[in-house]
Amino acid sequence: MLPKLSRLCRDGLASGHPDPVLENTYRAWLDSLTYRESFAGYLHKYVLPTQMDIWAVSPSHPFRSVDEEWLKVIGENIGASDMADYLTKVDLRDKNKQAHALGVSFWGDVKTLLEFDAKDIAYLGSFAECVEFYTRHFYRLDRAIRNLYADFLHKRDLLEPFQLHYRQQVSIFLDKWFEYFAEYQEEQTGLIQRIIDDNSSKTAVIVGDGVAYEIACQIAEKVGQGFKLTKKSVTADLPSETENNMSRIYMDNGATEKLHEKRIKYLQAQNSDLTIDVIKIDKVTEDALSGELLVCLGGDIDKMGEKFQQEALKYFPDAIKGYADKISMLLRSGYAKVYLISDHGFVLTGLLSESDKISVTADGSVKKAERYIRTEEKQPSLADGYIEVTKQYGKFRYLYFSTTINPFKTPGVYGFSHGGASPQEIVTPNFCWERSAGATPALKVAIQNKDELKSVTGELFLLKIKAGKGTGDVFTVVRKVYLVFFSDKVQVNKSDIFSIKSDELVKKEYSFDGYPNLEVVAWNFGIPIFPV
Repeated sequence: MLPKLSRLCRDGLASGHPDPVLENTYRAWLDSLTYRESFAGYLHKYVLPTQMDIWAVSPSHPFRSVDEEWLKVIGENIGASDMADYLTKVDLRDKNKQAHALGVSFWGDVKTLLEFDAKDIAYLGSFAECVEFYTRHFYRLDRAIRNLYADFLHKRDLLEPFQLHYRQQVSIFLDKWFEYFAEYQEEQTGLIQRIIDDNSSKTAVIVGDGVAYEIACQIAEKVGQGFKLTKKSVTADLPSETENNMSRIYMDNGATEKLHEKRIKYLQAQNSDLTIDVIKIDKVTEDALSGELLVCLGGDIDKMGEKFQQEALKYFPDAIKGYADKISMLLRSGYAKVYLISDHGFVLTGLLSESDKISVTADGSVKKAERYIRTEEKQPSLADGYIEVTKQYGKFRYLYFSTTINPFKTPGVYGFSHGGASPQEIVTPNFCWERSAGATPALKVAIQNKDELKSVTGELFLLKIKAGKGTGDVFTVVRKVYLVFFSDKVQVNKSDIFSIKSDELVKKEYSFDGYPNLEVVAWNFGIPIFPV
């Protein structure tokens, strides 16, 4: 096999004219999940010719070293008049199935950076328009540079030109963003309470920690089909850090609460007529919980970022897939709506030099973080070039923010940062998924003997389940149903699946199995029909 591979590489893929038979074998090899890994071993033994035209290679080629040579040349020529010629080659490579099978997936991010046109930024005329521009267009650049950091953080010569290009685009946008920043208003206070007030159906709210808007968009792309998505944004409070922003999300009284347990208690006290389940997102399963509201806590993005800084980026894809899987699971397990919100986003400072770090001197008592400064006294020396916000926190009365994504010089570790006033940090997701109307069968089902069940004595009880007459269409002739049993809000049993036809009465007998009381919920493929 090795001689044939060498011939395919030397005489075909490297020259751009592969033998059709060998190329088909090559494609089939990479299409096979079973045999794909063995290809790397063969390829490792092949050495590219020292003299070759890197732009003549086939779009299907397996040589990552050639991709990196392309990246180097393109980086050196960003802004050149012949960039369109490079982008034509990049587009073919980006769409190539074999390239993606080999893990070469960064060309789409390169295209996003190079094809972005900043001219429309000049026409933005308000802070609201800046937020809209970010959520429609600019967030894609943040995703692109994050992906490139994950791939090339340790290859400075390849990454640096693209980082510089990204920062130039960010600088243009931030000039407009901070021009209208006087119009900024936070929208986080009482966010969960507003969700509760707006919904009467069974609802789940995933509260992410550090789930930036661009991350949420990528999560949305991976959520299963068949659900309606409404994408909105929420402008976070300042400073954009966990203690402050989580307090705003859970509490509508303006207080700042350090302990998560106390934030939850506040929310429960404000909604004493509502059963609220609270779990960590990794504990979500296909088994339903009985409460009307589920609050899922997701903190892995922020924890990974703060612990590992930009080294954490390689773990983000798994976290993103995890969020998407849990959203799909919640929708299948009975929640009519699932929201994804977050306390704040983040900025990535990338490859930093000492000159990139902002050195400032402030008078009086000062607390300096990487992305904001708290002071007791007003700082006239920071009147120009910084954003000032009056906000009481302990003995501090003022906040100061940079109008760039560069960090203040601190003793901490740089890389993954939040707390500042950039759109990357304060434009947060408010995404809602719900089942489309067509996904829920219309046949109505009810329990006929609810009053009898309230006074059952003995170990056995009988459920009389009655279906409505329906309308005769395919969705109202028959319905598949199963019953879920709870004791003290914990699922303890689940029935088999049974069918019920229009106008049919079904009788099912069950036992208490030693539980003093039971709550029964009937479900249709994960959609709650009725509680007992």
